[in-house]
Amino acid sequence: MDKVIRCITSDGAFMAIGIDASDLVYTAQNLHNLNKTTAAAFGRLLSASSMMGTLLKNDKASLTVKIDGGGPIGTMLVKADSHGNVRGFVDHPEVDFPIRESDGKIDVGAAVGKNGRLAVLRDQGSGEPYVGQVELVSGEIGEDITAYYAYSEQVPSVCAVGVLTDKEDDKVILAGGLLIQVLPGAYDSEIQKLEENIAKLEPVTTMLAKGFDAFAMCKAALEGFEVEKLDEFAVNYVCNCSKEKFSEMLLTIGSDDIRDLPLVADGRAEAICEYCNKKYHFTKEELEALALEAEERVLKKK
Repeated sequence: MDKVIRCITSDGAFMAIGIDASDLVYTAQNLHNLNKTTAAAFGRLLSASSMMGTLLKNDKASLTVKIDGGGPIGTMLVKADSHGNVRGFVDHPEVDFPIRESDGKIDVGAAVGKNGRLAVLRDQGSGEPYVGQVELVSGEIGEDITAYYAYSEQVPSVCAVGVLTDKEDDKVILAGGLLIQVLPGAYDSEIQKLEENIAKLEPVTTMLAKGFDAFAMCKAALEGFEVEKLDEFAVNYVCNCSKEKFSEMLLTIGSDDIRDLPLVADGRAEAICEYCNKKYHFTKEELEALALEAEERVLKKK
């Protein structure tokens, strides 16, 4: 079972969040039919967004992270809740690139591009949502999340995310990440020690392959500090779509457009969820009932 863990150093200098998202990213790969490159890119964003979601203040809060770097993968979008559960989509899941010869890694940056922005919408469930955005640094996701916190929220942070795929069938084997933030009051000597730790830290997927869980990864990043676990959550790829929600969405387009919806071979209209690819069907009778309800709503407003 995938988990995300939040912890803090006993001196209050740093907060660290670690996640093992291997099953979660594997599920997303299968739902969206992702190639190895898009699985690596989307998996990194899912892992990062899940960790970011756990920083939300209440159960009703939500987070949306969107990246559009101008690369062939197009837009990636992930929604996270305050317990780290996520869902999202990729514009072009078919995009794939050869392994980079320079370092033997999946070329996420080439797929995502870096001529664009990373945007974060944080909705605490009351009041106006907060929106922050930064120019992409590399399109490799981890560096871009790090830049977001530094420039948009003025919180010195480091984000490391990774996805390992099988060389034979390109299926996701391991995925996860770390998000470490410097808290107010941290001494320069403590920050220097953290920087030394990060410089020698193994890649996330290497640690996972060695059997590290999320807490062990946090402790590795914070070697030399006393670390206390704050909380942990089981995390999953969770879509909350339903036929009822699609019905409500159809009511917003108006009765004429409802009646003009194209019908598939069996005489029903089809709606596909962009987050999980689940299909919902509406008969002609159901569409007519929705069209009539849409007309009644318009009359009530007059």
